[in-house]
Amino acid sequence: MDVAWLSRTFLDLAEEHRVPGAQLAVHHSGVTTTVEHGEELYGSGRPVGTKSSFPFGSVTKPFTATLVAQLAGEGELDLDAPIGVHLPELAGMRATPRHLLGHTGGLVAEHRPAGAAPSPRSYVARCRDLVPLSPPGLRFSYSNVGYYLLGRLIEVVTGQDWPDAVTGLLLAPLGITPVFRCFPPGPTVGGHVVRAGRVQPVPGEFPVFRAPAGGLAGSAADLVRFGRVLLGEGPSFVLDAAGARLMRGEPTGAAPFGLADGWGLGLARFRHAGTDWFGHDGGSDGTTAHLRFDPANGIAVAVTTNSADGTRLWEDLAAEARIGSYGTSAPPGPPVPGPPGCAGEYRNGDNHYSVRPGGAGFRLDMGTATALDMTFHEGLVFDAGRTAAGRPVYVGRFGRDSDGAIAVLEVAGRVARRIPDGEDPR
Repeated sequence: MDVAWLSRTFLDLAEEHRVPGAQLAVHHSGVTTTVEHGEELYGSGRPVGTKSSFPFGSVTKPFTATLVAQLAGEGELDLDAPIGVHLPELAGMRATPRHLLGHTGGLVAEHRPAGAAPSPRSYVARCRDLVPLSPPGLRFSYSNVGYYLLGRLIEVVTGQDWPDAVTGLLLAPLGITPVFRCFPPGPTVGGHVVRAGRVQPVPGEFPVFRAPAGGLAGSAADLVRFGRVLLGEGPSFVLDAAGARLMRGEPTGAAPFGLADGWGLGLARFRHAGTDWFGHDGGSDGTTAHLRFDPANGIAVAVTTNSADGTRLWEDLAAEARIGSYGTSAPPGPPVPGPPGCAGEYRNGDNHYSVRPGGAGFRLDMGTATALDMTFHEGLVFDAGRTAAGRPVYVGRFGRDSDGAIAVLEVAGRVARRIPDGEDPR
């Protein structure tokens, strides 16, 4: 990997995508290189430095997964025992830690309790009556809820709050100074979006119970330092080679359509030119974070940004540098008419989707400001929305029930079930 070229390309793409501030870190041939761009806050004059802390978003999940792998390796918990063995509030739940780590637990993506944001302990109690999407192990459906439960599992097994456990068992041994978005919040870089051609800041608020799924912050260099553990270059008492292989292995039922090429225990797999890269992506309140590592060649790469458009920066950088990333593209083959019976309302926990006739065919409403035009392909596959470069925003598919009727919508790795006609979609 040509690190100098990668650094120049990163800076060029940051300018092209109008990203106010960003960091790149690359570990290659035993050397870690860092590059910084722009300002922590647009127009503030505060330059991004090597230690500027960006929210990691869902890249927090591999940290939580590593803690679970540690505890399993030490015999403190059984990956294949029902979660209720340690969390009696969930005694009836059949999903195991292995299911939850790999998003095959059949749980909804998001469940937001009414009223004040609960503590991790009280959140688990409010999940007692969650209705599963499917039996555990049957299929992949990305779930933040699963990681909220894993965070509480770590607390019960270790006898420490999640931030203390992740600091003492993982961050401190790696020389990473902990920064959290709560507990209370640390000094983190704020996010931005571009609206009507203007760069605008995005306010953020982060409830405590969500921390194990998205509550960490730090630098791209911190992410690379963590990635080296997953490469097998970190202290063995943090995670040994067997634990790293365990996290990269793919559990039965993991097929993350439209999100990655595969999924292990807390890590996505992305294949590019015959090479398997592992890692995770995150986005939160106008910020993005991306981590990739290649075990075969001992390379780790991380990018953090303070812009919602940081995802496009990352996709372009990954494509040009031949780094594994899913990078949505239109499915092969010519477009076909939308399948009869696909229009309707679909739900995954608190997430609601509508498919309605519109434009030249159908539109997908995901609760954002604009419904997305859908283009259909063979096999009930579709892409939805297009960027200025003509790339789809999402790729998804529909599924039929045993009677042949369309009953499932799958998009961005989330499975949503059709809401019966006449039932309140909200």
